[in-house]
Amino acid sequence: MSKKTNTKKTKKTVAPTVVCFVRHGHTPTTGSILPGRAKGLHLSDTGKGQANGVAERLAKLGNITAVYSSPMERAKETAQPIAKACGLRTRVRRGLIEADFGTWTGQKLSELRKLPEWEYVQNTPSTFRFPSGESFLEIQARMVGAITEIADNHRGEVVVAVSHADTIKAAIASALGTPLDLFQRIHISPCSLSAVLFGQNGPMVLAVNSTGDELSAALPSTGKSK
Repeated sequence: MSKKTNTKKTKKTVAPTVVCFVRHGHTPTTGSILPGRAKGLHLSDTGKGQANGVAERLAKLGNITAVYSSPMERAKETAQPIAKACGLRTRVRRGLIEADFGTWTGQKLSELRKLPEWEYVQNTPSTFRFPSGESFLEIQARMVGAITEIADNHRGEVVVAVSHADTIKAAIASALGTPLDLFQRIHISPCSLSAVLFGQNGPMVLAVNSTGDELSAALPSTGKSK
């Protein structure tokens, strides 16, 4: 009698990737204007200070291997000191770009809050598309797609992704398994850090909207340094 051969395959171990999300620093329009993808918006002096501060925090981790950025000026200006502090170059990734707010671009937030559509933005964003712009579902899909690709390309590493408030909130909501209609409950401050570990069994959120030094204690070892 012949022996049966065990054909069960061993599941391949996939090293985790930690993505540190950084919202760009303060700009002259932060909190007052919806700038969207309008060109020419740069960091304020406050924002430059915030960018240098978050660069110092990330450099202390000592194991950042890549720094990615949205193509918007304010994001690249935030990423630059981070990359410099970590001895790296900034890699621009289109998928990290700010939401396309369409005809709402450049409008005062105080005026937009008066519109009946604002209730959809706050309470049922999954049903809303910005006039002549993106829908929230599209924003989340392309942001998650970009982050998934970055994570797959940096297994066993810790990387930085500099982006924008709504895009980061959408990515964090996806990682948490939070319905998009509840993503407005997540707050992302200028130059705050959020971290997600993308492992073999799915994402694990390590930190959200961190503005102190607690992030270093939250990050597990990924087994690879730069």
